Amino acid sequence: MALPTFKYLAGSLGFFLFVASSVSTAEAAATCPDRDPELEIWNPGHSEENHIEIRNGRKLLLSSSATVHSIHITDGGKLVIKDDVQPIILRTRHILIENDGELHIGSELCPYQGNVVIILYGRAGDSSQPNPYFGQKYLGVSKGGTLEIHGKKKLSWTFLNKTLHPGGMEEGGYYFERSWGHRGVIVHVIDPKTGAVVHSDRFDTYRAKEESIRLAQYLGRVANGMILSVAVNDEGSRNLDDLARKAMTKLGSKHFLHLGFRHPWSFITIKGNPSSSVEDHIEYQGHKGSAVAKVSKLFKAENGEHFNVSSTSEWVQDVEWTEWFERPDKAKSKDMEKLSDFKAAHPDKICRQPIDIQAVTLDGADLTTEVFYKSGLDYQFLCHGKGQTGQGCHNYRVRFLCGKSVKPKLTVTIDTNVNSTILNLLDDVSSWKPGDRLVVASTDYSMYQAEEFQVLPCRTCRPTQVKVAGKATYLHMGEVVDGVDMRAEVGLLSRNVVVMGEMEQQCYEYSSKLCSFFDFDTFGGHIKIGLGFKATHIEGLELKYMGQQTMGHYPIHFHMAGDVDEKGGYNPPTYVKDTSIHNTFSRCVTVHGSNGLLVKDVVGYDALGHCFFTEDGPEERNTFDHCLGLLVKPSTLLPSDRDSRMCKLITEGAYPGYIPKPRQDCSAVSTFWIANPHNNLINCAAAGSEETGFWFVLHHVPTGPSAGMYSPGYSEHMPMGKFSNNRAHSNYRAGMIIDNGVKTTPASAKDKRPILTLISGRYSPHKDADPLKPREPAIIEGFIAYKNQDHGAWLRGGDVWLDNCQFADNGIGLTLASGGTFPHDDGSKQEIKNSLFVGESGNLGTETMDNEIWGPGGLDHRGRTLPIGPDFPIRGIQFYDGPINVQNCTFRKFAALDGRHTSALAFRLNNAWQSCPNNNVTDIHFQDVPITSRVFFGEPGPWFNDLDMDGDKTSVFHDVDGSVSEYPGSYLIKEDNWLIKHPDCIDVPDWRGSICSGHFAQIYIQAYKPANLKMKIIKNDYHNHPLYLEGALSKSTHYQQYQPVITLRKGYTIHWDKTAPEELAIWLINFNKNDWIQVGFCYPKGTTFSILSDIHNRLLKKTYKTGTFYRTSQMEKLEHRYPTKGYYYWDEDTGLLFLKLKAQNEKEKFAFCSVKGCERIRIKAVIPKTAGVSDCEATAYPKYIETPIVEVPMPKKLSSAQLKTKDHLIEVKIETYKKQYFHLRDDFAYIEVDGVRFFLTEEGIQLVVIDGHHGKVVDRATFKNSILQGIPAQIENYVNNIKDHSIVLVTSKGRFISRGPWTKVLEKLGAGEGFRLKEKMAFVGFKGSFRPVWVKLVTSEDSAKIYQALPIPVVKKMKL
Repeated sequence: MALPTFKYLAGSLGFFLFVASSVSTAEAAATCPDRDPELEIWNPGHSEENHIEIRNGRKLLLSSSATVHSIHITDGGKLVIKDDVQPIILRTRHILIENDGELHIGSELCPYQGNVVIILYGRAGDSSQPNPYFGQKYLGVSKGGTLEIHGKKKLSWTFLNKTLHPGGMEEGGYYFERSWGHRGVIVHVIDPKTGAVVHSDRFDTYRAKEESIRLAQYLGRVANGMILSVAVNDEGSRNLDDLARKAMTKLGSKHFLHLGFRHPWSFITIKGNPSSSVEDHIEYQGHKGSAVAKVSKLFKAENGEHFNVSSTSEWVQDVEWTEWFERPDKAKSKDMEKLSDFKAAHPDKICRQPIDIQAVTLDGADLTTEVFYKSGLDYQFLCHGKGQTGQGCHNYRVRFLCGKSVKPKLTVTIDTNVNSTILNLLDDVSSWKPGDRLVVASTDYSMYQAEEFQVLPCRTCRPTQVKVAGKATYLHMGEVVDGVDMRAEVGLLSRNVVVMGEMEQQCYEYSSKLCSFFDFDTFGGHIKIGLGFKATHIEGLELKYMGQQTMGHYPIHFHMAGDVDEKGGYNPPTYVKDTSIHNTFSRCVTVHGSNGLLVKDVVGYDALGHCFFTEDGPEERNTFDHCLGLLVKPSTLLPSDRDSRMCKLITEGAYPGYIPKPRQDCSAVSTFWIANPHNNLINCAAAGSEETGFWFVLHHVPTGPSAGMYSPGYSEHMPMGKFSNNRAHSNYRAGMIIDNGVKTTPASAKDKRPILTLISGRYSPHKDADPLKPREPAIIEGFIAYKNQDHGAWLRGGDVWLDNCQFADNGIGLTLASGGTFPHDDGSKQEIKNSLFVGESGNLGTETMDNEIWGPGGLDHRGRTLPIGPDFPIRGIQFYDGPINVQNCTFRKFAALDGRHTSALAFRLNNAWQSCPNNNVTDIHFQDVPITSRVFFGEPGPWFNDLDMDGDKTSVFHDVDGSVSEYPGSYLIKEDNWLIKHPDCIDVPDWRGSICSGHFAQIYIQAYKPANLKMKIIKNDYHNHPLYLEGALSKSTHYQQYQPVITLRKGYTIHWDKTAPEELAIWLINFNKNDWIQVGFCYPKGTTFSILSDIHNRLLKKTYKTGTFYRTSQMEKLEHRYPTKGYYYWDEDTGLLFLKLKAQNEKEKFAFCSVKGCERIRIKAVIPKTAGVSDCEATAYPKYIETPIVEVPMPKKLSSAQLKTKDHLIEVKIETYKKQYFHLRDDFAYIEVDGVRFFLTEEGIQLVVIDGHHGKVVDRATFKNSILQGIPAQIENYVNNIKDHSIVLVTSKGRFISRGPWTKVLEKLGAGEGFRLKEKMAFVGFKGSFRPVWVKLVTSEDSAKIYQALPIPVVKKMKL
């Protein structure tokens, strides 16, 4: 009975195995597509004539390499690539998938493990017929098609976690360096098995012979086979005896026996093997220059790895460039330039024997210098280059390279990574394998410092380390620097599934002028997914040599696909993940007319044109998550892709006569180009673009195939998607821009620019994209911007709010600009809070030959890369128009140099637009920012030009809590803006500004007929200080707009440089209800007027009349201003039309205008045709002069206990004037320091001395007239005995002696030569080795006054 039982059991087991096998096969087929038993093995061979049709449900498994003409998968056909250990290469002109056709390479649950390459071949214009939709060299997915590509799971990109230095020494091995204080012979004993230093010692054989004996004994005790590195630092020969010399000779040295005074000497050997020795020796050169003895030797460790030992003994002469000098006026030579002429003109500034010479033209072009020596020292030179004749030098500047005193230096290095480098990374990179290629992003201004490496085997690497071939050329940061995360991105370029274009050897013209811009073939392959596709999921893919310089052909392109997520019925939703796209010829990922796409963990590197690109404007809900783009270069496709040269040469689509303006029309290539704000960007990095990292651009209406998909203006009001934890660096123009639109109409005679050129555009997000609904702020969180040459971020629109952001080493950290289209942007504000700004961080960059700008830093004067120019005024936040709110922000390491106006807070250069008094700052923190560098209002000179544009003159911001100025509630204004200045304002000369108080607003004055006038506005209480305004608009507009900031409750007059305009519109901006000013407008005699008031509603874009003004013969009646009725007073004798401009409605906090709209007064004037210039100043004053009154008292200065920094301001007031009461006359004079007043009781002068280090008053003295009349020895002795670095305040009383030898003491304290004292005198001076900018002398017959805030401590700025 046992046997049948056995047979039954065996049969049951077989049945069980069969069932189990079937289940296993079914499961495998479901997860791994190449295991589907229905697949038919397919090996088509190699024929470029083979047109493959896979249709009618046929299912093929490609199991070997093949070459075909093309592949068409349709009607239920299916192609699967076999996952095999043997690589598969498939060459084809194109692959088209449609009508239930499918292409599978792995699956989400069964990633492809082998290696497959799809090569798309072909040449533009060859014999193949392009598909009308897809073109040539494509992998196309059309209606009903399925594309599933799933390569190996690998980390897409991460960050360096340790700084990678040029040469890579810090990444592995040993480094030893010594200079002064470590004299003698230094020995290192190195284990040959590991390359580790087992012992080292120093023997001062200069000091004592005992050290020489100890050296010989030490060498004798070292075991044979150990590696010895021996070298001299400084001096080691004076007490070096024969015992030590012979011991070293026995080891294999040939030069130690005759070692001389301060001779550099280096030696490496294997103990017991003298023939292994390497040695270098050189005589000491004295102070003349450097001398170096250097040796190195390669060894093989026990584990088979090589290591290199290097030793250098040297005398180093540091060098530095002088400042730039122009040709001396007294230079006599005609045919050559003489160094002696420069030395005579600039004594003590040029060394005796310069090492090198550099010359440039006055406009900055490099010149070549030819040097002729004379007597070995003095020499002449010629210049060759632009504008030179071969005789001397013309229109040039020159600088000299001078050597400093030599110093000793000894270095010993053991490089355990010979010709390789260990990268220390943030994440687990064990998925990166030998042979993979990586790119490390630049962390400097130039994106071209990105470097590629190949992964090598590494048995000792941790999961967060890889070994790569070669050494870094540039510095790549791997740490948080001064609070800013500057760790370089490291991206994976290699994948096991590759789609690539097959390229020609050189460029050829398949598009107009293409080869004038590129010297390589740009006709690559492309992947295009169209409307109605069945499924597309791409991950683990490498794309290279993809994209074409023709529209619509990009590495990955979703074209008019509609909703590709659950909303469109796709489950799982469509995605592109874990993909490397590099060396592309047109973009990286293009989303066109498609919504809901997930683009995650994608690396785009070395691309032409916008890399991650949303095209026409209707694209919404797409998410770019943890994507990296770097090395993004210009392209010919769109105006925004083009650089200046392309913009000038490519004018297709323009109207005849079009003259390109590249920086306005083009020059916008960006890593992330976002045409609709309602997309998500999370954890992305824009690590180097020719122009910008992230650019949000606006399409007023959608363009191209998307035309009509939304109503005009929809995208301009669309709320922003999520923008969180993104970073941008190494971009030329900006890390991020929100601004501009693209032209959505074809070229015409009225506007000759081609379609899609950049134009103005304003972002104003509202709920549901409806401007009639509440504003919905665009929130930017956790943004990092560093090493962007121009801007960290330029953000225009409202509302845009930033939180927890970091900015460092940008030319300008952040500019927040209002919509700029008043009155349509009314009510918005920009805001940044809880953020960090660093001016010049510890990331110094790499000094190389291709550095455009290298120069001294502000705090420590160390050399560093600079953003734009050596003297460019670096700024943290740049105020432009406003209103903006800056709250709880920290500014770190902003320090100006003498010649570079670096500041934490500053204003836009050459600004014609308005400046809003509602620009508020509060809770500001300064760290390593000298108080002199907190703010700078500008001064005429480089970069600022004449500082004469309207916005330059009216700059202002509100220091809400005094955290900037130490005066809570104060306003910081330009020092010469007398429209908002009052008698108690305190000047801060270092800032070129003043600290004031008051109630301020603005008026916008629009002038018509004519529109090209220069306006002069005068405040009646400072009639000697008019403000001239040119207007904010271009001269070609039909009206001009003037935008002064004014003090409320004051009187003004307005005048013109020609006949007054026939029409004026005066807008009341930032006026609260019942705020007012009185204005007299100058008109010619005989003028008649029609004046009315109205309100413009920006939301409804309608204007409503509210009242009429009637003429009155009584000035007092101007007070009777009612909502529907007002009065004007026409003083025809002076030519002034007076109006009281008074707001009738309430206003919200940050709105320009009232809740009902923008209040306006319109004047229409009928002016006699023979009228002349409308300037009534001469007749208006003194008739309408008002006494200066302080309406709002100055706030009390913060006490020392309330200050957050050690450096601070001291308030000094000096005043002397005559007092007259009826027939009684008296003089009044005092000096006040931080509220403590010192009166001068007798006629003469008073001095108060302040310690310039701590700001404390240390002495005061009074000198009577009798002293001044005699020999002034007393006052001279007093000043001579004042300690250096002292602030000296001086004032006078009565008819003091204003001439005589005693006045020379003022020159010692900084007064300029040739001054003449009058009856009253106030003086702020400084005794020290330099002259601070705040030294000031005021002298007058009737009164003299200085109110200043001075920096403590007083510090001399280092020179640029």
